[in-house]
Amino acid sequence: MPCQLNPFYSMLLMVCLLMAENKAVASQPTPLVIKVNPAGFGDASQRDIEKVLYSAAEQLWVYFPGRQLPPILVEHTGDSPIAKYKRGPNGELRVGLNVRGRYWAQFAYQFAHEFTHILSNYERVNAANNPNQWFEEALCETASMFVIYKMADQWQTNPPYSNWRDFAPHLKRYADDLRKKAEWQLPARTTFAEWYQSHEAELRKDPVNRAKNGVVALQLLAVLERRPENWAALGYMHLGKADEAESLAHFLEAWHAAVPAPLKAFVLETARLFKIEVQPN
Repeated sequence: MPCQLNPFYSMLLMVCLLMAENKAVASQPTPLVIKVNPAGFGDASQRDIEKVLYSAAEQLWVYFPGRQLPPILVEHTGDSPIAKYKRGPNGELRVGLNVRGRYWAQFAYQFAHEFTHILSNYERVNAANNPNQWFEEALCETASMFVIYKMADQWQTNPPYSNWRDFAPHLKRYADDLRKKAEWQLPARTTFAEWYQSHEAELRKDPVNRAKNGVVALQLLAVLERRPENWAALGYMHLGKADEAESLAHFLEAWHAAVPAPLKAFVLETARLFKIEVQPN
């Protein structure tokens, strides 16, 4: 004979089940819309490019449940890849990529970089007037490597098309080659903090120096590979009062103040890489 629950406990159980269901739904990333204008990308089809870009985006997007973004319009550019400030005709975020042909690793690498600018609220700050823009650029390099490694793992078992499974090792080699770049390595017997102190002025002067940004990116990658959930902290960049502060310390303090409690330890750990003291708040 089935057990009869007290009506109060039946109602309580129902409420708990509904709360659990709502929590599960809230933890899922919201839909992301990426549309590609195929003109200029050579023999790479619109559908295939979109498959690659969605695969790249989801490696980071999973850490942003509840975040909503306008559709992202991806176009070919003959210049450097860019997340554009000018919106599309229907309010789309616009990203320019400089790839021709079916070079999926390059598509993933470039898009992950620009997608990280988007996640970091790039529209809230004038990059040309931000002396700490190099830090965001280094984070974007970090994201590109992180994303390609994750894609390589995913494509071994769940590629966008079954015949792309064999491309997974190529993705990994692409990321490995970046990680091994000679100009991205610290000089012998030099700590990262020492290197940073020697090159801070150059970083601030030329925020898109890929060689120097790569050195920073490798340090950040090691931290984020250990705790990838900390990518969520990107969503709170440029929300503080010191986006164009003169010092990296002030920038990190503003970021630390903006992130929720579970992410504050990550910002403090990042500051420690540079031997910077951030006052907890």
